[in-house]
Amino acid sequence: MAEFLRLPGYANIPAHLRGAVVAIGNFDGVHRGHQAVLSRALEIAAEMRLPAVVLTFEPHPRAVFRPDAPLFRLTPAPMKARLLEVLGFDAVVEQPFTREFSSLSAERFVAEVLAGGLGASHVVVGYDFHYGKGRGGSPETLAAAGAAYGFGVTVMDAFSDEGGEVVSSSRIRVLLGEGEVTEAAGLLGYRFTVKADVTGGRKLGRTLGFPTANMELAEEAGLKHGIYAVRFRRAGGTLHDGVASFGRRPTVEENGTALLETFVFDFDGDLYGETCAVSLFGYLRGEVKFDGLEPLVAQMKRDEEEAKTLLAGVRPLSELDLEIAFEELADNSE
Repeated sequence: MAEFLRLPGYANIPAHLRGAVVAIGNFDGVHRGHQAVLSRALEIAAEMRLPAVVLTFEPHPRAVFRPDAPLFRLTPAPMKARLLEVLGFDAVVEQPFTREFSSLSAERFVAEVLAGGLGASHVVVGYDFHYGKGRGGSPETLAAAGAAYGFGVTVMDAFSDEGGEVVSSSRIRVLLGEGEVTEAAGLLGYRFTVKADVTGGRKLGRTLGFPTANMELAEEAGLKHGIYAVRFRRAGGTLHDGVASFGRRPTVEENGTALLETFVFDFDGDLYGETCAVSLFGYLRGEVKFDGLEPLVAQMKRDEEEAKTLLAGVRPLSELDLEIAFEELADNSE
């Protein structure tokens, strides 16, 4: 299989990817609703024996139009690309979204981006897809444009969960902000995962018997502060169970920067500088200010045991979840 590509825009697309089946959208979260669109694109690509490509936009358009209201990105570009690769796409086109690009008319978007730049053979979008200046293009105008330019168009209906409620990125953000990571995983179809560099810290955890891998998440990260049962993936792919704290460490520091601090089970080594991923499996409790280090350590031991118990019983939610949060753990246990 050819190497998965992250392309910085629709210009100069490699020859072997021209004429692809193209799924278009922001796809923040790559949740089950997005996966319905993406899966249909992959099916059509297989039927037509063509490559499958995702056209998405960076930064998220809201960051351009509403810079004063930072958006909690569920899947920043690198994580989104990884998920799309696992799903089976050949490439993602990360089109720079600027004021200039947003001023393209709907007609020019089709002519220059889809027909000219990508040479799309077929396009798959969601029911609420709009494009071009002022969101002037709709699924209906896209279908008409496709007929004129010679590419097919498939529009997917809204995807609802088992309770009949539409799955959306905004709904998942609310759940994560409330610590409802299990319910969020049900909508995502995989465990919510963050990826960041491991940074140096005060090394207090090491002196307490709980050395942690510290990560600074984006300032707008909307995760609820507290303690989580997690799986920690190193840059090389090895996977470990762990327990993580996300918050400001009120017992040992006043008004500290919010950090994700993971105590990795059965690991003794140096992780500084590595880009690692943490998948959230369960919210154990809120962040608490303890009266000294002794009760803090006692609670950390209880957290460790609770996390181990929770993680011992988890099962993959999907093939995507298996790849992201389970695959290497099985290999390591042999």
